[in-house]
Amino acid sequence: MSAATRMSRGGPIRPRHPTFDLEEALAGDWNGGSPFRTAFFNALSLSFPSGERFFIDSVREHEDGLDDPALKEAVRGFIGQEAVHRRVHAAYNETLCRRRGYDLGELEAPFLKGVEWSEENLSPLARLAATVALEHLTAALAAALLDDRAGFLAGADPRIAEVWRWHAVEETEHKSVAFDVYAVAGGCPKRLRQTLKYVTLNFLRDNFRAVRTMLRRDGHGPGVFAAGMWHLFGWPGPLRRLVPEWAAFLRPGFDPPNERDAGLIDGWHPDPAMVSFAPDPARRAGPRAAEPRGLS
Repeated sequence: MSAATRMSRGGPIRPRHPTFDLEEALAGDWNGGSPFRTAFFNALSLSFPSGERFFIDSVREHEDGLDDPALKEAVRGFIGQEAVHRRVHAAYNETLCRRRGYDLGELEAPFLKGVEWSEENLSPLARLAATVALEHLTAALAAALLDDRAGFLAGADPRIAEVWRWHAVEETEHKSVAFDVYAVAGGCPKRLRQTLKYVTLNFLRDNFRAVRTMLRRDGHGPGVFAAGMWHLFGWPGPLRRLVPEWAAFLRPGFDPPNERDAGLIDGWHPDPAMVSFAPDPARRAGPRAAEPRGLS
């Protein structure tokens, strides 16, 4: 499917510019009162500032080789959305660590180390392949958050749940962009399949390391972590439910969009009491001028 076809079906990709008030909500176990479920999502947020920068840089390295105007526009939208995600989650993480007494540098260090290793040791095409694979992981999680059957955010504080749903909508909107750029750059599908397995292991390792660190800091013993892992991976655990979608990437001919995407995006109705959106400055000052506002 061409970038032009994707955009005609889904509309242009444009960043939203949200403001959230999370000061009080992040101070406690906001996800249904569960220390583990709260730490799991907080760990995801901790991975995003370095990860989103890596995604932006990996795609931007191939921007000059694009001829399709629709794909170029999609790349600009991708970069804009990921830049906003990076800044919003950086503010989220700073607030989280200040309110709960975590060491932000300690928690972010494994994610930064992984990005630095990739930048020093992988070729531009290999870095793009890693971005494609990680975008598949985040898109699978985004779909689960938006249809909510997995119960990832059951009982969550609505202020923080809105952060994750906003992020999930935009991940769904731009889920095909890095994949399309990789195809234009001459990337090998076999490499993508190999890369997905590798990045999945690293992604889980680093995120669960952060979960354990936060749980220990909060005074929880290993039983809380063990029970949380069973919740995620036991039957019918929310991460276990994602295995078929994860595995779809490994099939020949895989293409990111599916018939659910439009319904998931259209089904999101942000609560104005939980989030406000500023006008898109890119419409006034060019596609790279937008700066996110983060948390209030």
